[in-house]
Amino acid sequence: MDHVANEQQGRRAVADGLGPAAEDEHLIREAETIAVALGRMFPGLCEVVLHDLRDPQHAIRAIENNLSGRQVGDSATELGLARIADPAYPGVIQNYPNQFPDGRPAKSTSIGIKNAAGDYIAALCLNLDVSVLSPVTLALSNLVATDTEDRDRPLESLRDRNARELRRTIEALAAERAGTPRSLSRKDKKELVQQLHQDGFFDSRDAAQAIANLLGVSRATVYNYTK
Repeated sequence: MDHVANEQQGRRAVADGLGPAAEDEHLIREAETIAVALGRMFPGLCEVVLHDLRDPQHAIRAIENNLSGRQVGDSATELGLARIADPAYPGVIQNYPNQFPDGRPAKSTSIGIKNAAGDYIAALCLNLDVSVLSPVTLALSNLVATDTEDRDRPLESLRDRNARELRRTIEALAAERAGTPRSLSRKDKKELVQQLHQDGFFDSRDAAQAIANLLGVSRATVYNYTK
């Protein structure tokens, strides 16, 4: 017990001897450890980003499960800048709707980290890819459904369809194949694209690019799949 007490006292003495800058760096390093651990607990599902708000032009300190395409050293987000400008800004913004650059919906939580002086020096952000979960929900709904639909009935033209409807259709077709749009095999993606083409989803000028984004392939690949 004496050994443990002496060790704790030694750590406190070291901490007391740190200057403000060193203390801030210590906090951010601890937060970085948490970010890495959280990211590795939810691989491919939840992006975890640590922002160093002391340097907003190069704020991203660490990023696990990179789903947004950002890189270490990229600038702070609008939320990060708001925290820098206002120490009274809420410490936790939880479960707010967000969106990845390719259009996938996300659910985000941002946690501000203050130093001993009460200034925000970092933010730990979690971005959950909810598009991965949507097909699971659809599959379960189909499993417990008691009525049936006439699947031989032709679909309407895409001329009046929006991106949300296209996403729902692709996720439903992927769920029927027990997967998510991006996790499907090349064969299943090709069959899915051919089904969309047959049902008139390519009538819209932007449909091919939207489908490519959802499947994680190039626009040229989508057109090749239609052949």
